[in-house]
Amino acid sequence: MIVKLGYVAMSMELQNASPSQTMTFAQFSKIKDREAAIRKLERIANSNLENCLRLLKHNAGNQIHFFRLSSRLIPLANHEELHDWEYIQPLKESLKKIGDYLKEHPIRIDFHPDHFVVLNTPNKEILANALKTLLMHKKLLKGMEIDTEHRCVLHVGGGYEDKEKALEQFISNWGHIQSAIQKMIILENDDTTFTVKETLYLCEKLGIPMVFDYHHHLANHEEEEWQQDWERVVNTWKHSPLAVKMHISSPRSEKEYRSHADYVDPDMFLDFLNGIRGTVPEIHCMIEAKQKDAALFRLIEDLKGRTGIKILDQSSFKLV
Repeated sequence: MIVKLGYVAMSMELQNASPSQTMTFAQFSKIKDREAAIRKLERIANSNLENCLRLLKHNAGNQIHFFRLSSRLIPLANHEELHDWEYIQPLKESLKKIGDYLKEHPIRIDFHPDHFVVLNTPNKEILANALKTLLMHKKLLKGMEIDTEHRCVLHVGGGYEDKEKALEQFISNWGHIQSAIQKMIILENDDTTFTVKETLYLCEKLGIPMVFDYHHHLANHEEEEWQQDWERVVNTWKHSPLAVKMHISSPRSEKEYRSHADYVDPDMFLDFLNGIRGTVPEIHCMIEAKQKDAALFRLIEDLKGRTGIKILDQSSFKLV
């Protein structure tokens, strides 16, 4: 079984390469000339995309094959006061450069839109804003010429004091979402509300691949044993062109169990991998640690010399 590691959005090793530089609406409003303010937003967005390309080059140089793009590439993209701003047009060239680079150096790319992107809300306005944000992600992927299928990880959403009802609300809302957006989505179990079984219920019913978050499961499992459901998780990926994906992170401490630590505990990770050994030919593991790529490099170092592990390159290994 081949294991490929990825990391999230920012590098700890590459200096001055933030893809999430921003501008608040208050700052935007202080610029008297609205056109000049919009041009400034476009400069920030283009700078974010340039840094994104630098990160991809850093990844290629370090043999990293899996990366989550920042969802904050375009500041104020969906702000209600900027509904007339056609933000993709001025970014076309920067997006194309990323697309061209990815053709030469293929890497699995995805997004994890912010927590306010909630698809099981009973509030029509919140749902409309969530769909607007997902449409932005779709436009970015299209601009980078990346296949949009199964590229956006979402949590199920809020429990709204009745989880059964909240799950049914997701199904009801799903019926009103255009299929191009539906195809982008993959769902993840979370650390406070929806467990693996509850997330699987939606994934199986609606044909959505499921991302298993091991740390979230340990924090929120209602006596469920994840191994019993692993085969079901794998089956949700059977129609996807992409390998099964999971998230790995470690608790910061017993007291702050839900918070992510700086690095990944290799023993905790191996507990998971030994539990799925032989069930899939390849799995992609997104590291959600505070130290980003530094956590990835340390994890590979920690795994070197362990029995049953053959290191393939700087971010991949094989369980033998």
